Amino acid sequence: MKPCRTLPSRRDVLASAATAAIVAGTVPISLVPAAAVGATPPVPGPSRALQPFDMAQIDLGAGPFLHAQRMMEAYLLRLDPDRLLHNFRLNAGLPPKAPVYGGWESDPVWADINCHGHTLGHYLSACSLAWRSTRDLRFKERVDYIAHDLAECQEASGTGLVCAFPGGPALVAAHLRGEAITGVPWYTLHKVFAGLRDGTLLTDSSTARAVLLRFADWAVIATRPLSDAQFETMLDTEHGGMNEVLADLYLMTGNADYRTLAQRFSHKAVLTPLAAGRDQLDGLHANTQIPKIVGFERVYEATGDASYRDAALFFWKAVALTRSFATGGHGDNEHFFPMAEFGKHVFSAKGAETCGQHNMLKLTRALFLQDPRVDYADYYERTLYNGILASQDPDSGMATYFQGARPGYMKLYHTPEHSFWCCTGTGMENHVKYRDSIYFHDDRTLYVNLFIPSRVNWSEQGAILTQTTAFPETPTTMLHWTLKRPAALTLKVRHPRWSPTATVLVNGTEVVRSGNPGRYIELARTWHDGDRVELRLVMHVGIDRAPAAPDIVAFTYGPLVLAGALGHDGLQPGSDSIVNERKYGTYNDTAFAAPTLTGNPDTLPETIVASGKPLEFTIPSAEQQSVRLVPYYRIAHERYATYWKVG
Repeated sequence: MKPCRTLPSRRDVLASAATAAIVAGTVPISLVPAAAVGATPPVPGPSRALQPFDMAQIDLGAGPFLHAQRMMEAYLLRLDPDRLLHNFRLNAGLPPKAPVYGGWESDPVWADINCHGHTLGHYLSACSLAWRSTRDLRFKERVDYIAHDLAECQEASGTGLVCAFPGGPALVAAHLRGEAITGVPWYTLHKVFAGLRDGTLLTDSSTARAVLLRFADWAVIATRPLSDAQFETMLDTEHGGMNEVLADLYLMTGNADYRTLAQRFSHKAVLTPLAAGRDQLDGLHANTQIPKIVGFERVYEATGDASYRDAALFFWKAVALTRSFATGGHGDNEHFFPMAEFGKHVFSAKGAETCGQHNMLKLTRALFLQDPRVDYADYYERTLYNGILASQDPDSGMATYFQGARPGYMKLYHTPEHSFWCCTGTGMENHVKYRDSIYFHDDRTLYVNLFIPSRVNWSEQGAILTQTTAFPETPTTMLHWTLKRPAALTLKVRHPRWSPTATVLVNGTEVVRSGNPGRYIELARTWHDGDRVELRLVMHVGIDRAPAAPDIVAFTYGPLVLAGALGHDGLQPGSDSIVNERKYGTYNDTAFAAPTLTGNPDTLPETIVASGKPLEFTIPSAEQQSVRLVPYYRIAHERYATYWKVG
């Protein structure tokens, strides 16, 4: 990245006098100080134990993840950036180039949330991820095109602020003054910040970098007059991961103003009890909180303040290990509920908001980089299959909002042009970044976390590791080294908790037999070109249930949730493509009697029989009929059940 100029010393002089005018969009942009990537090295914070591979170093092989990526790539290319830019140009006083999209982007039905423009931010992130994964120039060209248009908006409006929601700068100004507003302006602005950050880091777009830094400097100046108490009151309104992106900006630039603002955007009403180990999450809007926690972890990396780390760790344990469904999702109607009331909430049609799973995986990955534990990798795998992969319609590429467990309900997907929900945006990102958490490394060790057909080019070591597997259809994977010269490296392969044993063979000879799941099997040796490592795991049918409701069970097979495939009765083709996510629970809500199960919940897995088809099983129901069980991620366009109340 190119070195850039440091912040002008006049910033402090300008700040108080210019704040109101900047927020209102009247200060000439030339007077707004600008920082840049690489200006000043940041103060070293806690070092990560591991590093991720650049996604450009990893290729996916044929399988469900590559299919999902290809479907999302096609959707991204069908979308028109000018339609996403429509309201940004209007707010800047520029003529739009194309009509605006529907749903959250323009429809008055959603005017109260002021989320116009959030999709553009997600789209920038998704195109940046797609470029990094595929090197298809069309994605980089879209990032540059959008960034150039946003630069025009900044120039035309005379401020670093770029926004698309009704009211524009005036709404932000009212929010900063502490006035009651409708909507969530910082939440929406965060998506644009994040998209520009990803465009900067993943595509090296100089235009995205310039827009991002002017935008960030606007935020520094606009928020500086607020007292700590005023700032904390402002944070009672959903604000996404503003602390995360500002901590990122500090680590990119060394500009201490961004670090300070990241700390100010860290909601103390949430941080303080979590850092003290107190779970006060009942009743809170789940996905309002998770991005804050992702930000806490990032602020810890930027500052070394252990309270942020402690809060993130405690939150992860509370949600991932205690409050999650079998699929890795959580919540009812977007809110955390008391786990003592699990039986009252589990069968909601509005369970497991997909955005929540997206952000829990971001948090899990960040914590894993600090402390590479199998518990993190196991949760990541479970949620990746049963939450993220399961969220996409394999036929259209569209994504879910909720993935509820009402028996006999179905997955409902967004429409291509009129359903730009939050989960539409995170869905754009989810399915073009599957390769980012398969492998990790330190100087001499390569971790294999996920069993996905893929190849990683560890260029620093002159090594390529190719993974060939039909997992989860078969619980084995083969790893093949391609080396320029013999290399003394350590390979760490995950032995997941769901597999009671694991066997490792090197070049056909057994070298490890592990009966201790939940650890990494370590293979330290001098590897030669052509060496092969085979991992053999064991998958069993099991149950998952909450202590408060032992008679309500979900069936699992290894890391997979097995769902009852209940057919299409009462459904019309295309009736699972919907516009209004607020009507979940009412679409296709015809009377439906789901099968029932009887017996001892502990022994029910013994009644499940393999059908002879890969990953398909049957279980007898009380109605004397067999219920077909398949992996939840394969369910689409039909009714299903993931949880069963056993009579």
